[in-house]
Amino acid sequence: MEQDNHLLNSQEPYVKIPGSERKPLPYAVKSTPIHPDEEISATLLIRRPPVTSFLEKKSTSPLTPIQHLSHEQFMATHGADQEDLNKVEKFAANNGLTIKEVNAAAGTVLIAGPASAFNKAFKVQLAIYEHQNFTYRGRTGPVHIPQDLSDIVEAVIGLDNRPQLRPHFRILEEKSEPHRNQVATKSFTPDQIASLYHFPQNIDVSNQCIAIIELGGGYHPDEMKQYFSSLGVAQAVLTDVTVSEAANQPTGDPNGPDGEVALDIEVAGAVAPGVKIAVYFAPNTDAGFLNAITTAIHDTVNKPSVISISWGAPENQWTSQAMQAMDRAFQDAAALGVTICCAAGDRGSSDGVTDGTVHVDFPASSPHVLGCGGTKLFGSGQTITREVVWNEGPDSSTGGGVSDVFTLPSWQTAAHVPPSADPQTNNGRGVPDVAGDADPATGYQVLVDGQQAVFGGTSAVAPLWAGLIALINQQLGHPVGFLNPTLYNLPASSKAFHDIKTGNNISSNERDAYKAKKGWDPVSGLGSPNGINLLNALMGLQSP
Repeated sequence: MEQDNHLLNSQEPYVKIPGSERKPLPYAVKSTPIHPDEEISATLLIRRPPVTSFLEKKSTSPLTPIQHLSHEQFMATHGADQEDLNKVEKFAANNGLTIKEVNAAAGTVLIAGPASAFNKAFKVQLAIYEHQNFTYRGRTGPVHIPQDLSDIVEAVIGLDNRPQLRPHFRILEEKSEPHRNQVATKSFTPDQIASLYHFPQNIDVSNQCIAIIELGGGYHPDEMKQYFSSLGVAQAVLTDVTVSEAANQPTGDPNGPDGEVALDIEVAGAVAPGVKIAVYFAPNTDAGFLNAITTAIHDTVNKPSVISISWGAPENQWTSQAMQAMDRAFQDAAALGVTICCAAGDRGSSDGVTDGTVHVDFPASSPHVLGCGGTKLFGSGQTITREVVWNEGPDSSTGGGVSDVFTLPSWQTAAHVPPSADPQTNNGRGVPDVAGDADPATGYQVLVDGQQAVFGGTSAVAPLWAGLIALINQQLGHPVGFLNPTLYNLPASSKAFHDIKTGNNISSNERDAYKAKKGWDPVSGLGSPNGINLLNALMGLQSP
């Protein structure tokens, strides 16, 4: 480990934060030490009372709706202790760092100061790393914390600011000569896809808010109005939320993050007409992502009931402390009645990792989110004629598989999750939970940066499901919240899903991986939705 021993020589004993070890990105080269006066920031995760009792109740009684906590109740029962926050504030001040923001409900503290102060406070050596595509601030080895804070500070996120996540969308490329055996396909508007999936119609969702997490790019408000007008649906009410100084900043390139932003807004707004959409713009770093998630979950102004996340990265590209910090936030969402919908990835069972084995995408692999996989959809009107797993090659196919990080949750045991195709790992949480149209060939007609295009990817499936959940929440009169245990225990007679039985997500460079089958599978989950049937099944459960 690249860690000078003199950094650990201190009168005050220091300990490592478990799971904080970082390695340089592949092909990145350490260039120079960071300038000692460069101003940087990081997010500290502070211990709090866990919400495990709530999650256990949901898992053991999956068909019994649970009374969720209000934001005020959550803060009173699960907020960070003020004495802990005071100790962290004293530690920061003693090391020349400034407290910029405290979110006691989320248990996060944002600190800022010169790089030299961070090096001293956390016993790290920050440096500049050169990658072929970008330059980033990085470190190697673990982060250290004073021993008397080791039970208080659970993670330090943001010392490394490498781009952490990638968007999960694909753009349809026009082919001059289609393959002679290729089945004729057609694209759809999002509301047409909602009709094929029998989404509930004519529901006033103006009181519902969908949160969308974006880590770059932006949108043009007039373009969104133009798009919804062209579909003849009620306008989505858009509001932007700035996180860590990021903002709505369109780049003008539909192939970049602008494409993700437009796809997310247009799909969610078209399938749930008139819904409020809060777009949380944050930097594409692990700290930016964590701050966006906690801001949305604990937002007492917009109060989203469902969050759509179309960004992710393979589990092996995260630090353990970052995944655990974000999973803790997802558990907060469950207690507050907020559903999290996450894209499962677009690079098959390898998730784009070139080590010859299988990987799943995080955050979709968290057991506290609804992982959304991808299909190829054929149909018209309200009739699906055929639906199979989306797989057009290793760089254009649904993610899915078995987590290397998260153990198999109790509510998924009856799904018969197979062993991982990687014999070196243990059995874990199966991904995805559900599916929806994701193949660009049968994709979504969108408008981005003045251009008409057809987009696909599991990026479209997360906002699709988020829109459906907003409709269901409105009709039920209460949020469904953490939906996974319920979905896995609905009787087959509910016909809430279209079971996908054909296809696989096998990438070309790994072992025989995952295939569709009757019931749940690691490529399409429980299947694509029948919105009306799902709503009726949930309405049949007793009220909380």
